[in-house]
Amino acid sequence: MPAIDILISTANYAAVHIETLKVFCDVVETGSFSAAASQNFITQSAVSQQLRTLESKYRCKLLERGRAGAKATPAGEILYRASREILEKYREIETQLQESGKVVSGSLRVAIVYSVGLHELPPFLKEYLREFPQVNVHVEYSRPNKIYEDVIAGRIDLGIVAYPAKHPQITVVPFREDRLVVVCPPSHPFSALKKISINRLDGETFVGYERDISTRKAIEQLFKEHSVSVHYVGEYDNIETIKRAVEIGQGISIVPLASVQYELELGHLKVVHLSDETIMRPLGIIYKKTRHLSPAAVRFIDVLRREDLLELREQ
Repeated sequence: MPAIDILISTANYAAVHIETLKVFCDVVETGSFSAAASQNFITQSAVSQQLRTLESKYRCKLLERGRAGAKATPAGEILYRASREILEKYREIETQLQESGKVVSGSLRVAIVYSVGLHELPPFLKEYLREFPQVNVHVEYSRPNKIYEDVIAGRIDLGIVAYPAKHPQITVVPFREDRLVVVCPPSHPFSALKKISINRLDGETFVGYERDISTRKAIEQLFKEHSVSVHYVGEYDNIETIKRAVEIGQGISIVPLASVQYELELGHLKVVHLSDETIMRPLGIIYKKTRHLSPAAVRFIDVLRREDLLELREQ
């Protein structure tokens, strides 16, 4: 079936609901029925049923399942491209209708790096949901490179990343800055100190982010400026694994202060400040330049940048 025929056919909402097309696109993009179910707040069996409905309607197989996950067939690729166009146009219509009304509603998809999402987003999200209860917010934790990819592809409305990079297709809105500190287990000699010079880190056993992550690159640049060399014994893609590695004595690390408050209260970790350096990690809200933000997305940015919430988060 030609792409234009599928496009016209799928636009007939009496036969196929827009939600079904979105579920189909989510399965193609994630390669996972369970991930698509989570993103759409439905069960995995409901996802399967909706996809069976599509295959029955078009009388062809749209997805292949394998070890690597679900993948679109040639016919599925045609439907995916057409559905993406329909979903984008539907989103534009929905945005215009929301702007003409007084109630902020609809859906909002946000992707965020682990350290910010787990430890800094909650008070902002709580306030947002209190003010705009009719918005269906989906938050996912992701690697920075995937967040940029998803923003550019239009799979998410907003992304929140550390050290936001300049990109011709992306707009960056400043969010806040994180203070980075040295953390060590209570058994480490540094644990008895409040401050140390950065040069004291030379030769230390170290746990850090993976090399392609911006926070790791910034820390490496700082080490280079001070001729500091550390011995990496662990490289991870998320803050939780880094903290656990430090707790068990695998090494020391440099992490956002906000991300270790719980461990500090329990006494599982100790924080040591640098006496000759203040490391601040900039955070940014990113979205696609050509994307017309919905009222739900605009209000979310407004809440993230509210001074009273920023001050409350610092306390």
